[in-house]
Amino acid sequence: MSNSAASAYARVATTTASPRDIEAQTLLKAANKLQDAINSADPLSEQTTQALMFNRKLWTIFLSEAMRDNNPQPLDVRQKIANISVFVLSQTAALQMSPQFDHFRPLIEINRNIAAGLSGRP
Repeated sequence: MSNSAASAYARVATTTASPRDIEAQTLLKAANKLQDAINSADPLSEQTTQALMFNRKLWTIFLSEAMRDNNPQPLDVRQKIANISVFVLSQTAALQMSPQFDHFRPLIEINRNIAAGLSGRP
C-alpha cells in the first residue's frame, strides 16, 4: 500500500473509530514505540527519548481527563485512572532521567493491557 493510501486509510479509520478504539490504538502505539526503543539497544537514542515523550504526553492527557470536573465517568473509575496515570508518569519521568530498558516492560504491559480492555479483548 502506498504512503498516501495508508494515510488516507488511517484518517478514515480515525474519523469512524469510537473514542475507546482511538484510546486503545494510541496506547498500543505508545507500547510499540517503547518496545521499538528497547529493540534499538541504545537507551540514549532519539528513538528512546521520543518513545518516552509520547508515553508521557498520552498519560498526561489521561490524567487531565480523569481530573476534569465534568468527566462523565464515576468518581471511583476516575480515581483509578488517575492513580495509574500518576504511576506511569512517575516511571516515565524516571526513565527519561536514567533510561534502563529492563524498567520499560511494566509501562509496555500497562499500555497493552489497558488497550486490550478498551478493545474488549481479555
